[in-house]
Amino acid sequence: MDKFSYIANAHVSYIDELYSSFKSDPESIDPSWKEFFEGFDFALTNYGDEENTALSNGKATAPAKNGALATPGTIMDMEQLPKEIKVRALIHAYRSRAHLRSKTNPVRERRDRKALIDPQDFGLGQEDMNTEFQAGNEIGIGSAKLSKILDSLKSIYEGSVGFEYLYIRDPEMLDWFKTKVEKEALAFNPTHEEKKRILSKLNQAVVFENFLHTKYLGQKRFSLEGGESTIPFLDAVINTSSQLGVKEVMIGMAHRGRLNVLANIMGKTYEQIFSEFEGTAKPDLTMGDGDVKYHMGYSSDIVTHSENKVHLKLAPNPSHLEAVDPVVEGFLRAKIDSEYKGDVTKVLPILIHGDAAVAGQGIVYEVTQMESLKGYNTGGTIHFVINNQVGFTTDFDDARSSIYCTDVAKIIDAPVIHVNGDNAESVVFAAKLAAEFRQKFSRDIFIDMVCYRRHGHNESDEPKFTQPELYNIISKHPNPREIYVKRLAERGDIEAKLASQMDEEFRQLLQDRLNLVKEKPLPYQATRFEQEWSSLRRSKPEDFDQSPETGVTQEQIEKVAEALTIIPKGFKPLKQIEAQLKQRKDMFFQSKSLNWAAAELLAYGSLTLEGKTVRLTGQDVQRGTFSHRHAVLHDANTNKAYNSLKEMKERKGEFYIYNSLLSEYAVLGFEYGYAMANPNSLTIWEAQFGDFANGAQTMIDQFISSGESKWQKMNGLVMLLPHGYEGQGPEHSNARPERFLQLSAEYNMIVANITEPSNFFHLLRRQLAWEFRKPCIVMSPKSLLRHPKVVSPLSEFTSGTFREVLPDTTVDAKDVKRVVLCSGKIFYDLDEAREKEKVKDVAIVRIEQLHPLPKKQMLDVLAGYPEAEIVWVQEEPSNMGYWNYILRLLYKEIPMEVIARKASASPATGYNKVHVEEQKNIIAQALKLK
Repeated sequence: MDKFSYIANAHVSYIDELYSSFKSDPESIDPSWKEFFEGFDFALTNYGDEENTALSNGKATAPAKNGALATPGTIMDMEQLPKEIKVRALIHAYRSRAHLRSKTNPVRERRDRKALIDPQDFGLGQEDMNTEFQAGNEIGIGSAKLSKILDSLKSIYEGSVGFEYLYIRDPEMLDWFKTKVEKEALAFNPTHEEKKRILSKLNQAVVFENFLHTKYLGQKRFSLEGGESTIPFLDAVINTSSQLGVKEVMIGMAHRGRLNVLANIMGKTYEQIFSEFEGTAKPDLTMGDGDVKYHMGYSSDIVTHSENKVHLKLAPNPSHLEAVDPVVEGFLRAKIDSEYKGDVTKVLPILIHGDAAVAGQGIVYEVTQMESLKGYNTGGTIHFVINNQVGFTTDFDDARSSIYCTDVAKIIDAPVIHVNGDNAESVVFAAKLAAEFRQKFSRDIFIDMVCYRRHGHNESDEPKFTQPELYNIISKHPNPREIYVKRLAERGDIEAKLASQMDEEFRQLLQDRLNLVKEKPLPYQATRFEQEWSSLRRSKPEDFDQSPETGVTQEQIEKVAEALTIIPKGFKPLKQIEAQLKQRKDMFFQSKSLNWAAAELLAYGSLTLEGKTVRLTGQDVQRGTFSHRHAVLHDANTNKAYNSLKEMKERKGEFYIYNSLLSEYAVLGFEYGYAMANPNSLTIWEAQFGDFANGAQTMIDQFISSGESKWQKMNGLVMLLPHGYEGQGPEHSNARPERFLQLSAEYNMIVANITEPSNFFHLLRRQLAWEFRKPCIVMSPKSLLRHPKVVSPLSEFTSGTFREVLPDTTVDAKDVKRVVLCSGKIFYDLDEAREKEKVKDVAIVRIEQLHPLPKKQMLDVLAGYPEAEIVWVQEEPSNMGYWNYILRLLYKEIPMEVIARKASASPATGYNKVHVEEQKNIIAQALKLK
């Protein structure tokens, strides 16, 4: 069977089914197929003849010929179709598949991906080349000879740019993009000044790398060589976006090319960069441990060549290649919510990926799924892939199963532009198209710039060990600047002499900078949030001796209570919610004693009354995993949502609460970014169960616990991790507090396990009351959410502070023979057993904050029991929980033993009876009941 017959038969039933759907309802099918079938009907009506084609029941009928197995009565009996239709089918195939043949690879021949877009694949031959077809109107050239139509299609779709977009299901978006591709790609011709600009940016990129390679031979810099067209790309995106209203751009990228971006896009002075290479940069040792130069962030103001001022920010990042992606999105979402009043067109996220990373890292999928979600939308992201075809030493054959590294784009109908990195003008065309698309549709777009990596993974790495054939080609391949200079000279656009002069001038500029001749960058004007951050200070050890006052007025309580207990007229709550509202009203106005959920919501409401932002996200947070929060109610009849605190009278700040997508890694990164932007936001991520934090460990290790030390970036993010042994098995018992305590040092974050509603209220408010910001990890409760003893009187909310240690006020100190130190939910198990067994000689002291460990407060409390023995009691296995941390910090001051579950590989038993027996044994040992 020949290729023509293969095409004819491969899609018979599918396309026949589509055509039947089209005849029944033209709007029920993809717009691109709708256009095709409209052209098919047009051709049948105007060019069909009774001898070859008949219309029957809305289908074209014809006998199969020449081995074709097409079913009679289907439209895919291709040999019998009028040639007008075949030309339209050829155009459709080009739009759909020609990217498989586009010349996007600068150093390798593209593999045959079976594009099947040759005329003979559609029953068209040499004899048809001079025939004029109306189908030329489809691509905007009017009625034209097949030869001209084919030349146009090749020029648009088989050149240095490949387009993937026909899967877009939004008709307006599809039509706009197709028009841009088919009209503007043919007509794109930069002005003389634009060509000089492209050459100038290429010059900067190439000469900067060459200069560093000469002066600092062998030093790691993760050069951009081979992908220098990144610089004119970013320059064009930022310039075009600024013309379309963007005021602020934030870039997230890994280490490849970062120094070049810092110098030639961000405006970091060459003197600063060279001083870091020379080792003359003076670290501020009081500010933390710092990071390597290709991980640091930077902010600047620039004036684009179209005379628009733009605020640029490059996010700091760890070596986890794509981990910075959600941080950028979260940061800009905070700006959208506060500084730009919801206008997504004022900010632009640009994420720069490597090809191996964008294909291989799961967080890319998570971030991509955030694109249009209400709680995470940032108005579309420009994803730019520096596709150098090698991941460290791994060839792309071993790095992915998909044809393209950017195939993740298709899950959200994001168009993809594949472009040859050696063709600078095509790269700039892609940049402008991407900027326009993003601003018009507020959607993501991917640009896959296929290039190469001139050196190894770093400059001391030998790439020929693993890719000798490829690197033999690369070693002889001219850089993008040389290629562009040659092309311009051949076209007569810019004289080679001018290019040489620009090269010489820039090299001299770099030498001057190395000689420490200072530059004068554009004066930097801090944004509102940056000014607010600058009003804060770094923490000091003495700050943790006593928490600040965080009480609220009775008036504030009444305003929040009213909002939480009144529903709008006509709103029909479920019966269970009616009971919840009645309980809330009783707590605030009758018993004047609040449970956990009421205390938590009071904290949020009081902060918004004071003009602060509260943002809470996570899986099921509106209701709460354990059905305790009910911050958002739903009408029983209409399902309409009602956000009680958002509707509160006299609210000056915002209350955002979003049920998140089923993601931990990206969502936690997003919230970290949000908190990094806004110092006056209480930003909270709640895990469904504490062990869900396992999936976000990279964010915890690389950002939350170490960001202040590495990058001098304070952050007040709160993590709520439900924790406690309730017999729910290995996973949902343990939030792994030991991991957070192992990461705790130098006052880097708060780790707490709280047992009283009022103390949780004060902890939340303390996050914004401090003159500094710290991440806060809370081992939050499950059974305590409804425990009858877990309530706090209203008097504890109108005054007071967070209490790091809760002493025992129920026993007489002179009778105490043992002091039990513990943290969290086990206190109530101990207290209940002590009361039941009438134990009078055991005091139970709760450590509410584990880090920074309140050693002074603990010693003060224990001084009241000078003769008593001291034990640490925990329900976690002895190799988990708090014991190793407590022992490490207190072994000199407080000799003690531990009572806990046996050391275990699993976080908890999966057998409920075993769990109950273990728990009883811990309690009995702690209270000396056996």
